[in-house]
Amino acid sequence: MGIERGQYVQGPRIIQYAYQHRPTLGIERGAENGKLKPLNLPVAIFHFQAQCMNYTLPELMVAAAAREIRDGEIIFVGTRLPLLAFALAKKTHAPRAIGFFESGIIRDTPAQEVLYTMGDSPNILGAIQCGSTLDLMGMMQRGWVDAGFIGGAEIDKYGNLNTSYIGGKPHSDHPNPDFTRLPGSGGACDIAALARRLLIIMPHEKRRFKNRVDYITSPGYGTGGNWRETVGLPRGGPGAVITTRGILRFDPVTKEMYLASNHPGIPVEEILANTGWDLKVASDLKETPPPTREELNFIRAYDPTGFWTRG
Repeated sequence: MGIERGQYVQGPRIIQYAYQHRPTLGIERGAENGKLKPLNLPVAIFHFQAQCMNYTLPELMVAAAAREIRDGEIIFVGTRLPLLAFALAKKTHAPRAIGFFESGIIRDTPAQEVLYTMGDSPNILGAIQCGSTLDLMGMMQRGWVDAGFIGGAEIDKYGNLNTSYIGGKPHSDHPNPDFTRLPGSGGACDIAALARRLLIIMPHEKRRFKNRVDYITSPGYGTGGNWRETVGLPRGGPGAVITTRGILRFDPVTKEMYLASNHPGIPVEEILANTGWDLKVASDLKETPPPTREELNFIRAYDPTGFWTRG
């Protein structure tokens, strides 16, 4: 008798299970003549021994983002899920990582409470420096930041991000009354241009994954190849895109995005259908490892109400 394992998606959760068939001889009353007869459904009669591990997609994405952080690195921590990812990485495999927060805060320990914004009081308590955004941007310009997290409303095949205009930027020759203005760059363009590695977290939807973004707020690899070098960007470029459906990385030569892993329960076909170009798939495509029990315990203790991870 072997153990069978599987998974399915239930709302925002991915349910993993394992069970063991133990066929038994059952009886049922025959429908035709009312006599008792052996029940010939061995697969349907078994002792279910479930070993369920429930987790939400945001919890999976937090774990995946944390694993992108290496021990000893300086990380420009983004808002939302990266706040948890940095704390998780510090707790598990990257205890010497340093966190830069856009508000000018530098930490070598995670905040003791979950953060809703970077300027929250728990992020100040225990910080090793509370300076200015300009201080951090200066350090990043000098090449001190190993990786930075940002998101975007749109992304294209070369990792260029748009957080400025849907429908393109209007100008006098092209009024374009149907455009939608987005929040803009903030510090995202600086992080994309100057960090040694860019880590992107965003929903995976066809309207967001476009062949060409309507406007480039934060540069990825431009038109591919050695575009960054030709325009004078000194380093960096996207390293990973962590989405609600999988993890995507970039070809080292063409710089085009490809699917490196699909999340448990998410078919590759679904990911391709939600991408606005002919997305390439890695020959060694893997399934994104689910969060471990240790990772889940930490995430749920750190975010006990599920503000970021169970919404």
